[in-house]
Amino acid sequence: MYTLTVDQSGKGHYCSIQEALDAVPYAQEARIIIEEGVYHEKLFCDKHNIHLIGNGDVIITNSEGAKQRIDALPKRGTFRTYTAFFSGEFLKLEHITIENRAGKGSEAGQAVALYLDVDRAHLFQVRLFGSQDTLFIAPLPEKEREPNGFIGPRCFAKRKQNAAFFEQCFIQGGVDFIFGGGDALFRNSEISSCEAGYVTAPSTCAKDIGLVFDRCTFTAKDHVDAGSVYLMRPWREDGKAVFLHCSFKEHIHPALRIDWPGHEGLGEGTLACHRCRSWNGAGTEEAFEISAVEAMGVLDAIEQRCRIFHQSPYEGV
Repeated sequence: MYTLTVDQSGKGHYCSIQEALDAVPYAQEARIIIEEGVYHEKLFCDKHNIHLIGNGDVIITNSEGAKQRIDALPKRGTFRTYTAFFSGEFLKLEHITIENRAGKGSEAGQAVALYLDVDRAHLFQVRLFGSQDTLFIAPLPEKEREPNGFIGPRCFAKRKQNAAFFEQCFIQGGVDFIFGGGDALFRNSEISSCEAGYVTAPSTCAKDIGLVFDRCTFTAKDHVDAGSVYLMRPWREDGKAVFLHCSFKEHIHPALRIDWPGHEGLGEGTLACHRCRSWNGAGTEEAFEISAVEAMGVLDAIEQRCRIFHQSPYEGV
């Protein structure tokens, strides 16, 4: 395994994170230790096995929005706005902040902080900041709904199912800020809304698991109105989001979900809850509630997809 250090003061192997990533041979495993600092970078990595560790307060920041012009094109588009893009076989990120500071979606458009197209990823104590489309977990849907809507990394590649595990993370955004077709487990994490909008926009395929939130806390900034945020609006008809033992502040609308614009009344997507609690102690609507056995089945399935074993809190069911 290669071990490299990144230090803006010049005391490491490299002064930028991208230089360190570029130095790693494609088929090799590498650990990259990043010393404290603010790194104004746009990262692209398709190496097979990468482990990035922040030593101190490490912030990777960029500010590209979908509405910005790029070359002769009228706009950049969603999937070229990423602050950090990772593909490959395995990725681990620890103690790192990744942000896209392009601004509110109504002004800047979509602005991805982290684009994950990794077979399997594990993020521990990672902080993600953005507004619209903060975190994308590939794959993309098979078909676009608008011409050139998917232009960006891997847009023409064969779709492959990815799995990501987020542990003790913080993710902030406003509109559709956790989205995509990948399978993902969010455990003991804080999901924070910075404006009225929608937390998840899953585009799961029918055979896959979707987004699973286990013992997460859903919070909001003080200016976000009560009932102004929905947990899900499905980006595709089979989008799935499951919430287990989560707590919701008053910004979460009691209806929990809403239809995608133009698809009202079609009943698309699946939202499920198990023993979640709102800010006033009330549970979610019975129509969304699944049993402890069903919850255990979902957790077992997503843990196996993420290759996490013996962590389910529902052992005795």
